[in-house]
Amino acid sequence: MKEKGVKIGFVTLHVGLGTFRPVKVDDVTDHKMHSEHYELPEVTAKLINETKQNGGRVIAVGTTSCRTLETVAAKEGCIKGSEGWTDIFIYPGFTFKVLDGLITNFHLPESTLIMLVSAFAGFDHIMNAYKTAVQEKYRFFSFGDCCFIC
Repeated sequence: MKEKGVKIGFVTLHVGLGTFRPVKVDDVTDHKMHSEHYELPEVTAKLINETKQNGGRVIAVGTTSCRTLETVAAKEGCIKGSEGWTDIFIYPGFTFKVLDGLITNFHLPESTLIMLVSAFAGFDHIMNAYKTAVQEKYRFFSFGDCCFIC
């Protein structure tokens, strides 16, 4: 990717079990996420801001990266070096402030993560992709196959 001119920045989110806990409430706004610690280095913030200013796209690799970037944008009003705690829960209706694309695994039903990808790409689009993934016997969850949503 570097040979093709893709610039890479790093973030950290110390994921807790709450991320993988199924949503068991009828109203998703009643679901509570556990707090997780994140770190977004200043060098990564600068890279993201330069990319956006130059008309480039920010592609998160993993829902953890997505949640970190969107947490910082929501808390700070922009992307800047930051660390702290987040309990962000991204589900359909969420307005993304940073992401232009997402590389992620195929996630399990009723998970917060399938809600996140549905928020990004649209529920019907994701369900059609998942139908294909099941038919083609793709592997799901953390060590499975992945998709590029843009």
